[in-house]
Amino acid sequence: MDQAATPRIRNVALVGHSGAGKTTLVEALLSRAGVIPRVGRVEDGSTVCDTEPEEIKRGISLSPTIAPFTWKASDGETYKVNVIDTPGYADFAGGVDAALSVADLVVAVVSAVDGVEVGTETVWEQAAAAGIPRMVFVTKEDKPRADFHRVLDQLRATFGPGFVPLELPIGEEEAFHGVADVLSDQGFEYAADGTHHAGAMPDDVAEEERRLHDEVAEEIVSGDDEQLERYLGGEVPGAADLERALVHEVRDCQEFPVLVGSALTGVGVDRLADYICELGPSPADRPARVIVGEQEPGVGGSEISVASDPAGDTLLHVFRTVADPFVGQVSVFKVLAGTVGNEDHLTNAATGANERLHGLFFLRGKEHLPTDRVVAGDIAAVAKLTATPTGSTLSKRGTPARVVAPPARPTPYALALKPLTQADDDKLSSALQRLVGEDPTLMIDRTAHAGQTVLRGTGDTHLAVALERLARKFGVNVTTEPVRIAYRETIAGTVEAEGKLKKQSGGHGQFAVAQLRVSPTARGEGSVFVDSIVGGSIPRNYIPAVERGVMEAMAAGGVHGFPVVDVRVECYEGKYHSVDSSDMAFRTAASHGLREALTKAGSVVLEPVSLVTVTVPAALQGDVMGDLSARRGRIAGTDTLPDGRQQIQAMVPEAEIGRYVLDLRSLTGGRGTFTAVHDHYDVVPPHLVEKISAAS
Repeated sequence: MDQAATPRIRNVALVGHSGAGKTTLVEALLSRAGVIPRVGRVEDGSTVCDTEPEEIKRGISLSPTIAPFTWKASDGETYKVNVIDTPGYADFAGGVDAALSVADLVVAVVSAVDGVEVGTETVWEQAAAAGIPRMVFVTKEDKPRADFHRVLDQLRATFGPGFVPLELPIGEEEAFHGVADVLSDQGFEYAADGTHHAGAMPDDVAEEERRLHDEVAEEIVSGDDEQLERYLGGEVPGAADLERALVHEVRDCQEFPVLVGSALTGVGVDRLADYICELGPSPADRPARVIVGEQEPGVGGSEISVASDPAGDTLLHVFRTVADPFVGQVSVFKVLAGTVGNEDHLTNAATGANERLHGLFFLRGKEHLPTDRVVAGDIAAVAKLTATPTGSTLSKRGTPARVVAPPARPTPYALALKPLTQADDDKLSSALQRLVGEDPTLMIDRTAHAGQTVLRGTGDTHLAVALERLARKFGVNVTTEPVRIAYRETIAGTVEAEGKLKKQSGGHGQFAVAQLRVSPTARGEGSVFVDSIVGGSIPRNYIPAVERGVMEAMAAGGVHGFPVVDVRVECYEGKYHSVDSSDMAFRTAASHGLREALTKAGSVVLEPVSLVTVTVPAALQGDVMGDLSARRGRIAGTDTLPDGRQQIQAMVPEAEIGRYVLDLRSLTGGRGTFTAVHDHYDVVPPHLVEKISAAS
């Protein structure tokens, strides 16, 4: 594939709600650029961007995919466009994070039929938080119930001012066949092959277009003091003047152009490519933010801007990793500065590992396009970087730097994995590490209390796809089960008990007596052992054995079988035999004594309680609070965020939130988010104890 100079590179992420038409639009752009012959899935159900079996099976994108093409824009310049197709389904929002980390422009794809949906809201807010310039492409304008004006009104109502419609549809629904250019006052009508010709404005949109032209012109010049002064003086700006001003306003996130078209018919697709190239910023316009001078990751260092200069010191950011069955691990990266060549040696800033970049290539879906160099601002890939996981920054030795990363996404949904065979068990650990290397939004947790291997992700579909890939790519098959809750027990009151061991079977016997006083401590204070022996009733050398026996008995479980916590065990008296006593005898006697104390006083079961923080639109606050209360939650407080949303904090038993991410999405239409952090242990209500004990 041809190289392009940094100012002629455009890195654009297509984002939007699942099903809005992002992948089809990528194919339409590639088709108009002459890269592929037609738009649509081929016989096996794949597209250029959706090639994984899991994507074909579900008909949705699951990972960010690069699809570069070369485009000669209407300004006469030739550009390289790296378009990034992103997932729209909420479970795979981590893929959107990865795409935004390298994008210089975001195109929000909105269906003219469905309008602004929750996925549109989410990704728009993500891009706004990252400060990335944005524009909107309203697609599916040829479909029944399509309504461009309704979508434009929704955009403004949802996100506020700044949306500048640069086009109007000529016709609508099945009659849609062209676009009216608001800046140039021309009509562009399309033929069946996707080509168009410019002409006079059709009568049915001429009046609206003239009115909109004046509104858009005033909106654009108001952001440019010099043009505004001339405009107020009576000078009418031309289309070229307006476009030049709009370039700066788009880059500064002051204005958001709105375009319209249809990916399937091709109407407006070429004009979208033109506007991406002519209005979108290049990497040279958007310096990277990196941290330098760290003594170790997260310690010290200062944040600086690095210009996207091909002549600068080489710096690249690995934003995605793919496990390829033929070439091994493929690292997809953006060159932030400098120029990378085949056989270059770079150093991982985090690990200090030296990596050789052998066999550089551009990716288009799963197609590899070899290259011998990659300039600043461009996106490419390389295989077999053994010590460079996703998120790594590579630089020349002696100049370590780290890209400022967004906060890690929470992983609220979890399943415990059980290998089907011993062979699966042997490969599970390494396969999971490779799986997480490919998708950093997954997490592995090995629970000590239950001996389970737990896989955590953003939702049920996320984990289902991960397990399918675990079997297909790494040959590891597992079944799943719920994650066991870490229940605990504590003693119900203060009691004295005697632990005694007396055995005689010829030769040396076993003899030990330990008198224990057992009482509860404050919740969360932990367990303590107190030695109150006086007068030598138990020799000093046996006291550690008594303590060990007590602690082992606690770990083994109480009346209900759960580990015992928050108790004070005082050994205040005992007996020993000069021949028959031993460490083992006192360990055994002490464990008997603790169990006797728990039996006499009874125990209560404790459950982990999480601090759950839910963020929802204000209209849904009551529904969410009612649902939390139904989960045995105690509302701790509410707060109003600057954007008007409500933040609710509640203490909720961990057992009640295992599927909360799914239930909250259903309750709020996907508009609610939450975090959960372990806070404390509390007593399980008596009517639930028997059920919990039986289940465990």
